[in-house]
Amino acid sequence: MRILVTGGAGYIGSHTAKALHRSGFEPVILDDFRSGHRWAVKWGTLVEGDLGNSEFLRKVFSENSLQAVIHFAASIEVNESVRDPRKYFWNNCVSTLKLLDSMREAAVKYIVFSSSAAVYGDPQSVPIPEDHPTRPVSPYGESKLFVEKVLRWYGMAYAMGWMALRYFNACGADPEGELGESHEPESHLIPLVIAAAQGKRHTIQVYGADYPTPDGTAIRDYIHVADLAEAHVRALQHLLEGGESYALNLGTGNGHTVREVIAAVARASGSQPPAEDAPRRAGDPPILVADASLARRVLAWEPKHSSLDEIVQTAWKWHSSR
Repeated sequence: MRILVTGGAGYIGSHTAKALHRSGFEPVILDDFRSGHRWAVKWGTLVEGDLGNSEFLRKVFSENSLQAVIHFAASIEVNESVRDPRKYFWNNCVSTLKLLDSMREAAVKYIVFSSSAAVYGDPQSVPIPEDHPTRPVSPYGESKLFVEKVLRWYGMAYAMGWMALRYFNACGADPEGELGESHEPESHLIPLVIAAAQGKRHTIQVYGADYPTPDGTAIRDYIHVADLAEAHVRALQHLLEGGESYALNLGTGNGHTVREVIAAVARASGSQPPAEDAPRRAGDPPILVADASLARRVLAWEPKHSSLDEIVQTAWKWHSSR
């Protein structure tokens, strides 16, 4: 069974391609390599091109006998989305509409969508359930919420089965060492702390040391990328078996502070990463933790690799091999 994986050369997409292959599916990787990596394409077939090109998409669907789509391709930097909203609404919304049109033309009825906890905005309560108000505070979050709304209407009008998976903080690396996280520029905490421990960065800035948390730094829900990949495969199987469409949180239900992450990197590396306190960033809430109980019930999914130490150890091993 052939599954189109848009953005399949990216961080989560490449891990999901491996999980698909392991589960007996054949991934067809669609990527334009603006942010993905050729070295990450190890499983399935590669088709290189622009998701925003309707003629290219028609060719992809007509030539590959696809049964479903897992859609990762998107611009993902929150701060950049505020500076350049047009890029985010074009890449994340318009291109997705073209993808959905191509799916309809090819009679492909199932899609798993890479959404985000950014759809919630500033949390009114934690842990955050799926019925929490959705009030994004960035164009990035708005673009993800827009696609979720489109999927609901397409599902009702065109009998399209969909799953929108709202990640919290994706992190870690393939436990077997074949894949890992590499963004340019890097903005995610764990790779930045690892770079500081390796001496590749002068220091790591801790944005906010006066939050109402046990050590004053922000708390986030960190979920291992291998667990995210497994959730995508289970979501796909759920749809193929005739299951209902859902928006689901993917997280652990447990949070860790920035200082706890720094301490975990120190344990994995054997050296203390240099860090300095910096002012809070606008829009950063003190605590973001998922209520992922619905994903556990619907998908029979349980994170297996998402202890903080395993997350950091797999990331450290992969970055140390680069």
